[in-house]
Amino acid sequence: MIQHPDKNYIDPIKVEIHDQQAYCFHVDGELDGQPWYYDIKKFLETREYPENATNKQKLTLRRMANHFFLNGEILYRRTSDLGLLRCVDVTEATRLLEEVHAGTCGPHMNGFTLAKKI
Repeated sequence: MIQHPDKNYIDPIKVEIHDQQAYCFHVDGELDGQPWYYDIKKFLETREYPENATNKQKLTLRRMANHFFLNGEILYRRTSDLGLLRCVDVTEATRLLEEVHAGTCGPHMNGFTLAKKI
């Protein structure tokens, strides 16, 4: 700690606690029965926007679609190191996690290695 030039008091740091995380890596459910990537995949296939989409939503969809690659029926997301991540729905993600966690794909490993393997 250092002393403040004018006084011996240091202002406290304000910390906000939120109920939810700012980001999410796990898809909990599919609200409308479609996978989370349905609109992106449909846009890449047909170049058509979802019904009732606002201009802001259309712009966001175009920007997001730049990071994805469609190979037949399989959708991939491009990474910064030019790798491809396969997009999966909730059921396939659950199956993959169960298989990897059960050890069928190799020995147990740390979190980072496990995530890369998945």
